[in-house]
Amino acid sequence: MPSPSAPLSPDFEPTESQALEDAAPAESGEHIIIARQAILDEKRTVYGYELFDRSTRADEHTAASDAALLFNALSYAGTEALVGRKTVFINCTHESLAGGHLELIHPEKVVLEVPILPEGAPPEEIQGRVPLLEGLRARGFRLAFSQDVLRKAYASWLPLAAFIKLDMQAFQPQLSEPLVKYARAHSPAQLVAEKVETAEQHERMAALGVKLFQGFWFARPSLVKAQTIRPSQATIIQLINLVRRQASTAEIEDLLKKDPTLSFNLLRFINSSGFGLSCEITSFGHAVMILGLKKLFRWAALLMTTSRADSTPPAVGQTAVVRGRLMELLAAELLPPEECDNAFVVGVFSLLDTMLGVPLDKALESVALPQPVVDALLHNTGVFAPFLELTKACESGDDAAFARAAEELHLSNRQVNWAHLQALTWAESLNE
Repeated sequence: MPSPSAPLSPDFEPTESQALEDAAPAESGEHIIIARQAILDEKRTVYGYELFDRSTRADEHTAASDAALLFNALSYAGTEALVGRKTVFINCTHESLAGGHLELIHPEKVVLEVPILPEGAPPEEIQGRVPLLEGLRARGFRLAFSQDVLRKAYASWLPLAAFIKLDMQAFQPQLSEPLVKYARAHSPAQLVAEKVETAEQHERMAALGVKLFQGFWFARPSLVKAQTIRPSQATIIQLINLVRRQASTAEIEDLLKKDPTLSFNLLRFINSSGFGLSCEITSFGHAVMILGLKKLFRWAALLMTTSRADSTPPAVGQTAVVRGRLMELLAAELLPPEECDNAFVVGVFSLLDTMLGVPLDKALESVALPQPVVDALLHNTGVFAPFLELTKACESGDDAAFARAAEELHLSNRQVNWAHLQALTWAESLNE
């Protein structure tokens, strides 16, 4: 971070407004690219991050693209790496403010940046948006507006503002003090000086008592890229149909156990900071109960809209399902029933590194799992480790490894072979 008297480094674009308009397109394939820019307090510590969709031009945002940005930020980009526990500022269209995707997030985690209406909007249309904005506030969301909300026509919006962002490129320096005074007189909002590009701009606004700052003088937007795995649309449709007919938790859990990509994405999403839970969810059944059918439907619908039409589970997914089922069956011989689900998770997630194309420890950072599961996957230790070793030996045909692992678990060749056959048959039946 530059000091107040330091010049911008040479790799900065000429102006922030130009840079933010030149959104880099997202890479094709299974990558998500989201830009973030820090919002800092007067002590130069990060207060929050504004997120930008790098796959959609600023003038082409729609309700669907807004929903996809928030969904991808929570589901795929590794929320902890993206924003940690900081407040997230998301730009919205008025259409997206009424979207069901907002039901999936914890209101305290997200600030909705609301644009004013197009030039020439009649007073009754401006006033007509107040109930929607009041409803969002009642649900706990904080609203941010640009300095355009200080216009007389938007007087009814001002009491609803939690933040007003003053664009340092949009008004002359001599107007800074009148704008700040007017905003404070008519709104309880915190003021944010944005697009701050010089020390002079920063010092001027700080002298007026502004506490939050955003702009190139502090930090340029940075890109956060993540490798993702997507369930097939056919599987997502199955989940949607189960939810629509209000299937039991057991039925939904069964589908999640059949598709490692679906279960991985659900656990990662529900444990993201944006969801706002105080404890980690580590089982599929618990995730379904916590989320509830209504939110599960919203999640599945958004997952479908952000998946490619030609997305198909990789062949490795079939192997992962066989591993999970085999470990579940083997564990049922020796462990309490409640541990069988964890054994299944170990088998299914043992191939996440291959599915994601990243080291397994990195893949597991974005999903909450019980410690015994992590121990088996990362350290080959703990109660599930010999089951995983035996499962891998069944795949490889390594007779010595097979015999060693089976003996350690006191399982006969017949028990293991029968379980393996059942697992293969079960996994094959999923494609029928």
